[in-house]
Amino acid sequence: MPEPKHIPVLLKEALDILAPQSGGRYIDATLGGGGHAEAILRASSPQGRLLGLDADPRAIERVRTRLAPFGDRAILVNANFREIGQIARAHNFTEVDGILFDLGVSSYHVDTPDQGFSFMQEGPLDMRLDPTRGLSAADVVNTFDEQELADILYRYGEERRSWRIARKIIANRPISSTTQLANIVIQAIGRNPKAKRHPATRTFQALRIYVNDELGALEAALPQALDLLKPGGVLVVISFHSLEDRIVKYFLRQESRDCICPPHTPICVCGHKAQIELIHRKGVTPSPDEINQNPRSRSARLRAARMVTR
Repeated sequence: MPEPKHIPVLLKEALDILAPQSGGRYIDATLGGGGHAEAILRASSPQGRLLGLDADPRAIERVRTRLAPFGDRAILVNANFREIGQIARAHNFTEVDGILFDLGVSSYHVDTPDQGFSFMQEGPLDMRLDPTRGLSAADVVNTFDEQELADILYRYGEERRSWRIARKIIANRPISSTTQLANIVIQAIGRNPKAKRHPATRTFQALRIYVNDELGALEAALPQALDLLKPGGVLVVISFHSLEDRIVKYFLRQESRDCICPPHTPICVCGHKAQIELIHRKGVTPSPDEINQNPRSRSARLRAARMVTR
């Protein structure tokens, strides 16, 4: 099977904001295919350094080969970004110039059947970024009760027909493959030939997010990332669905305000001071040209902020 091609999303826009410089220090919290990391290292030559994290050990090995020409300017660590503060301090990456999060899964995950992320190809029902940790998607669909399954599908996939799908899953257990689950979802809710989205899209999204605790990891990582930025340093986050984007938007807006007291509080009692200033208040989305070249970028939104004080 040919190696899946991974195209970094919003690359130019991210680089414009990060503005890598020689001597700068940068963190790529989600290495994926290594496209953003390579571009940062090239732009920060000859002395810029990068700390790269990824929860998937297979991604680390792929990117290690890609970034080998940069030598010790690139430090790669197999870790979930919820540990970004601890990992950065261990490698002396504090007071950094820029941090990038490119959320979700990469093309490698979607296009590699044996990782179980795609409903379009036969594969084991896994979906774990790190296959050695936690419950797999198969564990969830085969052991959780109807209420738990419906709640996961509704909360993380925003699937309005979650109960119907959960009931059908229970009736067809055991389920061991991606295509088996996709077909069960189709049986549960049907297939609209005019719809652009596959009926199983939301179900697979929900299980992937739940299995990897992606939203919990994001909520844990964002405050740590701010603590690692030096004054003038920038945080860039690229998200791919509304649940991620909502967390990022709320967090950045809160941290860019001088007061976070409840509305109509006559006198500020929280003492909160803005640490950051927003860059592109409404976020940045891909251009029509980028979407045409890389359709998977169509749902992406970039949000960014600059550290202004400590």
